[in-house]
Amino acid sequence: MAEQGLLVLFGSQTGTAQDTAERVGREAQRRHLRCRVQALDSCDLASLIHEPLVVFVCATTGQGDPPDNMKMFWRFLFRKSLPASSLCQLDYAVLGLGDSSYPKFNFVAKKLHKRLLQLGGNPLLPVALGDDQHDLGPDAVVDPWLVALWEKILALYPLPPGLEIISPDVRLPPKYTLHYLPEDSPEPEGALLQPAAPRGAPCELQPFAARVVSNQRLTAQSHFQDVRLIEFDIAGSGITFSAGDVVMIQPQNCPEDVQQFCQLLRLEPHRRFVLEPTEPGTSLPPLLPQPCTIQYLVTHYLDISCVPRRSFFELLASFSTNELEREKLQEFSSAQGQEELYSYCNRPRRTTLEVLWDFPHSTCAVPADYLLDLIPCIRPRAFSIASSLLAHPERIQILVAVVRYKTRLSKPRRGLCSTWLASLNPEQGDVRVPLWVKKGGMKFPADSATPVIMIGPGTGVAPFRAAIQERVALGRRGNCLFFGCRHQSKDFYCQTEWEELVTKGFLTLFTAFSRDQEEKVYVQHRIRENGKLVWELLSSENAHIYLAG
Repeated sequence: MAEQGLLVLFGSQTGTAQDTAERVGREAQRRHLRCRVQALDSCDLASLIHEPLVVFVCATTGQGDPPDNMKMFWRFLFRKSLPASSLCQLDYAVLGLGDSSYPKFNFVAKKLHKRLLQLGGNPLLPVALGDDQHDLGPDAVVDPWLVALWEKILALYPLPPGLEIISPDVRLPPKYTLHYLPEDSPEPEGALLQPAAPRGAPCELQPFAARVVSNQRLTAQSHFQDVRLIEFDIAGSGITFSAGDVVMIQPQNCPEDVQQFCQLLRLEPHRRFVLEPTEPGTSLPPLLPQPCTIQYLVTHYLDISCVPRRSFFELLASFSTNELEREKLQEFSSAQGQEELYSYCNRPRRTTLEVLWDFPHSTCAVPADYLLDLIPCIRPRAFSIASSLLAHPERIQILVAVVRYKTRLSKPRRGLCSTWLASLNPEQGDVRVPLWVKKGGMKFPADSATPVIMIGPGTGVAPFRAAIQERVALGRRGNCLFFGCRHQSKDFYCQTEWEELVTKGFLTLFTAFSRDQEEKVYVQHRIRENGKLVWELLSSENAHIYLAG
């Protein structure tokens, strides 16, 4: 065990499972256990049979689906050819994170636990099912389960004589050390941050820097919501996609926020540094160049606009030199303080940057070495592709509703990615966005005779625009679209395009403008009114129905 240590594997979509897995890793360190924390898909699956002790932390997404970073593992684990005794050496525990308002609550964790059992694994504990709907969130289950887990693990692998569990009051070393380069050290050859020429298909670890061709507002200026049609040039990227696929975009923080963050933490934006892992074997963050500037780190990597998690307050408290601030931060990171943390942070969607403003004494005491432990990295955002390569070769178009809403905080909340995308002006030079494409969940019929009924209110129409363009280019008729929005004159996206296709006989279009008359009219009313046609298409012509919101 001393050699192998504990392996913590996570499958995470939004970062919660990763945050919890890292917490397990920190608690292992306090018990002097060597511990590696990895995404399931970056683990060498063949070596799993030699691992003595593994903790799995997994979320469930959509309709009982595994997160993206454990899909390969999932396929491997359910191979029929795996012998029933494959994992007979393995002691394991499974912690699930889910939401009981969904029918397939924690489906992935339950199924994983069962499969590991089938393959001969030995469970240390029953599977834990964390629930977002609980008043205290998933921690209501996670906290007591971890207490029980450490009891089991320490019974199997007792602490060596003379060693005590490291107290929670003692701060653990950072994941990386940040070494500043002398200010007069020479700049590296070529620009520091130029995107490398793509090797192979673009992916998360190697996005393609696509040029923004156009950024057009589709809603009337008087309309409350700003919706954009944005076009990217992907020539030379090797990217291919079909209707229903998704483009992933890696956003960045706005310059004002970056400047404020650097001021608060007393960081010099143009200082250059290299990162060094504290533990041998820890890999460096994939998307950070070496050497790197503070400005680049804060702009492209640290998610300073996300709502901070409990672990953020725990670590920030450990730096605090101000008693009042420290007490409040400790309360927010305690099990008892979760309701108060929810109403301070989650309900009003307070950002990490705003929290740092609220705790100025603690903030200016944060050592630069701990930045990557304190603040998670910016996650990519997914958009349905709204165009077809058959209609727009070497281009990707997306429909973006700019996220902006009010909470009890005076400043409106803004979506990081949509606000950044809306601000990009291709007329001001060469503007680029890091992106890659992923298979989507929608597959359109291969048989050209099969009609499709598409229900796409609002920006939900995006994947159907791609499908209609693709089908029209292949000469397929039988395209039926139900589209809904508030006002015909203000947010009827792509109106001219739809009307042209109707005239040419390629599209049957039903519209519902909910606010253009006294009585509100939605797409479901139009479906009911045209029930005879819909049933005819389904019963006689075997039509496929698609719905996107």
